Amino acid sequence: MKIALDAMGGDFAPEQIVAGGVQAHRELGVEVIFVGIKDRVDAALATSGAGKWAQIEEAPEVIAMDEHPAQAVRSKKASSIVRGIQMIEDGRVGGFVSAGNSGAVMAGALFGLRRIAGIDRPAIGSIIPMAGGGNCFLLDVGANADAKPEHLLQYAVMGSIYAQKLMGIASPRVALLSNGEEAGKGNQLVQATAPRLRTQPGITFVGNIEGKDIFAGKADVVVTDGFSGNVLIKTAEGAAEFVFQSMRDAVQGDPLATLGGLLIRPRLRAVRRRADWREFGGALLLGVNGVVVIAHGRSDAKAIYNAIRVARDAVERQIVSTIASAPATPISTQKSEPSTAPFVT
Repeated sequence: MKIALDAMGGDFAPEQIVAGGVQAHRELGVEVIFVGIKDRVDAALATSGAGKWAQIEEAPEVIAMDEHPAQAVRSKKASSIVRGIQMIEDGRVGGFVSAGNSGAVMAGALFGLRRIAGIDRPAIGSIIPMAGGGNCFLLDVGANADAKPEHLLQYAVMGSIYAQKLMGIASPRVALLSNGEEAGKGNQLVQATAPRLRTQPGITFVGNIEGKDIFAGKADVVVTDGFSGNVLIKTAEGAAEFVFQSMRDAVQGDPLATLGGLLIRPRLRAVRRRADWREFGGALLLGVNGVVVIAHGRSDAKAIYNAIRVARDAVERQIVSTIASAPATPISTQKSEPSTAPFVT
C-alpha cells in the first residue's frame, strides 16, 4: 500500500504533515511517499525521527491557498499537488492526501485522473457523528457550489457505495437536505430531486431531512449541493468547539465545579473525541478515477494520520472501481463540463 502525501499543503506544513505521515507508516503499515520541497521535507523528517524508509518525491513548487485553482494547476506542473496526483495516474501510488488548496486538488484530479464514466460532477464527502454512536456520510461539502438534480442522484449512488464499503451498512438510508421534512418543502433543487430519488434503483430513499436531524441518526447518507453542505459542516465544527470551550470556561474559578469536571472528565473526553473533526481525517473526493483525500487546511499530525487511514481504506475496499461499475450512467446527463470555479471549501 503506497500513499502519496502532499507535504507542503496546510497551515502547519511541512512539520505537522510529515509527522502525521510518519505516524501512519509506523502504525498503519502504509508506505508514505512525501511530496514537496526536498530540503524542507528532509528537515521535517529528521524532526519526526523517520528512518531510512522515508521516500521523497521532489516538487519544487507550492500552490498557495489563495491561488486560483485551475490557473495554478495549469501553471505549476512541478507543484506538490500536481505531482502527487500524477503519481496516481502513473500507477506509482494507490492514493493521494493533501491539506492544501482544496480547489487545486480537485482541479488537478479532474485534469489528471478524469471523471468516472457516468459521473458529471465529483463530490466531496465528509463524516458527521450521530447521537448514540454511528456516523452519517454527507456530500457534497464543497466541490460544487451549485448542483442539478442529476448531480444529487449521482451523489446518492456514490454515497451509498461509500456507506456500504467503508461504514459497513448493507442498505444505507439516503436523505435529501432540506428546510423541512415534508415532501413539499425545499427550494427548486430539492423539489426536483426528491421524486427522482424515490424511483432511483439501488437507493433506499427516506425523504427530506433537516440539518438538526442529521445528528439524531435519521439517515446514513445525506445529499445536498456543495454550498449548503459546506455551510453545514463548518457550522457543526464551530458549534462543537463553542460547546466544549463554554464548558471549560464554566468551571474555571469554581472549586466545586472543577471537582465535578474532574469526575466526568473521562466521559467528556470520549464525547470530545466523537466530535473532533481530526478523528475523521479527511474528505474523500468521489467521482474521479483515483483515491484522493482532501484534508482540512488546519490539519495537524493526528488529522493527517487519519486522512491517510481514509485513503488506505478506500484503496483496500475498491471504492473507485465499485462506483465505476455502479448503474450511474442512466442518470448522467453527459453534457455538463467539469468546472473548477465554484469551489467553496
